[in-house]
Amino acid sequence: MLLLALVLMTVALISALTAMHLAIHGREVAIPKLVGMSPVDAEREGAASGLQVIVERQYYSADIPAGKIMTQMPPPGVKVRRGWQVRVAESLGPQRVAIPSVTGGSERIAELNIRRRGLSLGSIARVNFPDTPLDLVISQSPPANASGVAAPKINLLVSDGAGPPTYVMPNLTGQPLGSATLALQDAGIKVGRVSVLPPTSVSAPVGEPQAAPVAPTAASQPSPTSMIVTQTPAPGQKIVAGSAVNFEVR
Repeated sequence: MLLLALVLMTVALISALTAMHLAIHGREVAIPKLVGMSPVDAEREGAASGLQVIVERQYYSADIPAGKIMTQMPPPGVKVRRGWQVRVAESLGPQRVAIPSVTGGSERIAELNIRRRGLSLGSIARVNFPDTPLDLVISQSPPANASGVAAPKINLLVSDGAGPPTYVMPNLTGQPLGSATLALQDAGIKVGRVSVLPPTSVSAPVGEPQAAPVAPTAASQPSPTSMIVTQTPAPGQKIVAGSAVNFEVR
């Protein structure tokens, strides 16, 4: 009976492992080769294996005809689960569209000029430029009339105007809070949080009786005569007009 029980347990364990293996690997499929196919044929080939084919990018190519898949990820032969997404890039053929010059105008005019030529607007970076109008296109990538371009997208660098003035944070420690506040307000900088530090206890010289400890009292409020002990941002750091400076005072 004991031997029969062990045999039955072994058979049950093998059956469970086999079922688990089939559950895990039974739904796996190998990625087919999609490069060289049209997007429609690639989607049909992927659907036959239970996969989703997504055209994620389009690139110019002098070697692969327009309308054909030029790259795929994952590559062929990789085993994945059914329902997996295969991302492919489609060839646009050789570059036939000239890259226009869109610098020196507004972002809106640049976008219209780009899309009118069948190109796409890529990323837009913004930066503060002194003495430069707001929304002016300063630079583009790829540049005008560039050849050998990989993708039909033009990236822009756009001016955000002069931006707020910046200052180097002065050292205000040891100064009265009132005078420091006036100096910051004149520069367009706000005073943020002001914390009052507890008074420091002074120890009596050795051999003399120590003073009785002072009972804790409610935190006092800062006044214009309070002396600045610490500041944030620290001296020497850059600060933008409109920012706030925090103090600890006594």
